[in-house]
Amino acid sequence: MTTMIGISLTGRRVLLVGGGAVTARRLPRFLDDGAQVVVVAPALAAATRELVVRHGVEWIAREVRADDVDGAWMVHAATGERRVDDEVAAECERRRVLCVNASDGAHGTARLAAESRSGDVLVGVVSQDGVDPGRAARLRDAVDAQLRAGRLPVRARRPGGPGRVDLVGGGPGPSDLLTVRGRRLLAEADVVVADRLGPTDVLRELEPDVPVIDVGKRPGHHTMPQERINALLVDLAREGKRVVRLKGGDPFVYGRGGEEVAACLAAGVAVEVVPGLTSAVSVPQAAGIPVTHRGTSAGLHVVNGQAEVSSSTLAALADDAVTTVVLMGVAALPRLVAAAREAGAPDERPVAIVERGHTPAQRTTRTTLGRVIADAAAADVRNPAVIVVGEVARAGLLLAASALAGDATQ
Repeated sequence: MTTMIGISLTGRRVLLVGGGAVTARRLPRFLDDGAQVVVVAPALAAATRELVVRHGVEWIAREVRADDVDGAWMVHAATGERRVDDEVAAECERRRVLCVNASDGAHGTARLAAESRSGDVLVGVVSQDGVDPGRAARLRDAVDAQLRAGRLPVRARRPGGPGRVDLVGGGPGPSDLLTVRGRRLLAEADVVVADRLGPTDVLRELEPDVPVIDVGKRPGHHTMPQERINALLVDLAREGKRVVRLKGGDPFVYGRGGEEVAACLAAGVAVEVVPGLTSAVSVPQAAGIPVTHRGTSAGLHVVNGQAEVSSSTLAALADDAVTTVVLMGVAALPRLVAAAREAGAPDERPVAIVERGHTPAQRTTRTTLGRVIADAAAADVRNPAVIVVGEVARAGLLLAASALAGDATQ
């Protein structure tokens, strides 16, 4: 029978007997646990030697002796010779030291579980009777996939410990474009503070008792001013909660994430930022528009449509080798067009407006700088929308490149 327990090896002596490939695979695991590792082996494989040198691990270059076990909390025997490994395991048994016998796990007093980690949660898989590492690894991988997808209940149930804030960039909307780390942090959250854009469907996967606070901003209507959002994040974390601030796109691309991080740091609250796919790139991509393209556009300029037109924006609009992407710019179209013309951009400059990118309601209006105001009004273009100004917005750009590639291969 096997009882699965967790053992802290931090600061404790762990003896690895043997210097081959198995030791190379297992050594990082003990180092990650903070163990004081000693390797005993006449010679080291190249991979083991590299790890020993890089991490300053003590190496005793000789055959193992019985007294090497003295002072060890755990021994890992992997010499490649079953007789030697069995003798090491027997010596550990006599001295009441836990031993992993890599030659025959059934004859050791300990086994290394196939592990999967999710934040501070560690899941291990071992066989109850006999040793079947292949099965344990496959099961571990299946559990790991569910952990990474945020589908398992990993939220802490015992209160205590400091709270923290995680700013998670949700990307353009579809939940499968949310990062793995973002999904994990959502599964661990005690409370979620969410915008109206981004992967809001993942909120339905939260446990029923996890509150979701809507602080989404709409044109002309802010549910909660930014200063109150900053204070809310700090207050929730000070209550000991793990707070996820779920945003559309990327927190640091016009998401005011920098202000929220600064507020947390000023209050002494632990904070982490998880990047997301910014709509400046992902929404044009959804419409088949590459924001840069060899031979067409070598640069990208991202503009907040609500801000004043800067000299750098004027220069980008006038440069036919630069793509200008405007976020939150539908209402500012007349001002942007006037600025582009003043900078010398031609009326024939292609423009694309992509509304509700990466959703079933996505719509793209392709036009030119000279016609965009009238065409946008005729199509009743509305936010959320991303405006792309530049040659990459030309219809058929990628089809033309594809045709050229086809000619080259014939």
